[in-house]
Amino acid sequence: MSRTTSSTTRTTDFGTTDLSAAELRPAARSRARFWSWAVIATHVAFVAAWLIARTWQLPGYSAVDHSVSDMYAVTAPHAWFLLTVITAAGVAALGFVGFGLWPALRAAGLPARIGSVLLALSVFGLGDLLTPFERLACQRADPTCSSSDQVANFGGTLDSTLTTLGLVVMVASTFVLAAAMRRLPRWASWARPTRWFGVVLFLLLAATGVFSSDGPGGLFERLTAAFGAAGIVALGVGVLRATRPTTRLTAAG
Repeated sequence: MSRTTSSTTRTTDFGTTDLSAAELRPAARSRARFWSWAVIATHVAFVAAWLIARTWQLPGYSAVDHSVSDMYAVTAPHAWFLLTVITAAGVAALGFVGFGLWPALRAAGLPARIGSVLLALSVFGLGDLLTPFERLACQRADPTCSSSDQVANFGGTLDSTLTTLGLVVMVASTFVLAAAMRRLPRWASWARPTRWFGVVLFLLLAATGVFSSDGPGGLFERLTAAFGAAGIVALGVGVLRATRPTTRLTAAG
């Protein structure tokens, strides 16, 4: 095995790994840890929020049949609550990708860059950030509101489009990030679980699509959202572990 060591990198059989960014750049480490904690907290709150918001929906609202987006439609009661929490989750996800995940995986090269960009553009990043603009026109619990009525406005169309595309992008990001993780000794053990996470997320997405118009579409959407949020939380924990202060390695030939 060949090894070259400098103040910042070491090349091994597994590729080039950034050994000392956490030690040599305290400010960068602090940012990574801040955004990791932020993404963990906001995504736990994200799931809790739509469980709580269910309690004040219109009579006839069904968590099994109706979507999460339905709860912050233009006519929904107290929509500001979910709009605030979900938008905060989007801000945290983008900050985490930029200041936590990407620095942690940067040494993996192109797969890390592409995977980070895809995650930022996914429904859990850009999609959540734009939530205030993705509001359905009405709630299905209202007898006068049909599925076509919900997407008759710009917000409804945007919600339908960005949610679908954002979930597909999220699935794609898992496989690219897994390829990046495989290149790094610190993250190599995450590669296989990350790929399986992507497979399960794809199956949940497919089930949501199948049952979106007839059947428990709301239930599968919630399972997809909760599972995706759990994956984001797991990444946050991983970056926290990777950025714990360690003893600096000295140069060796």
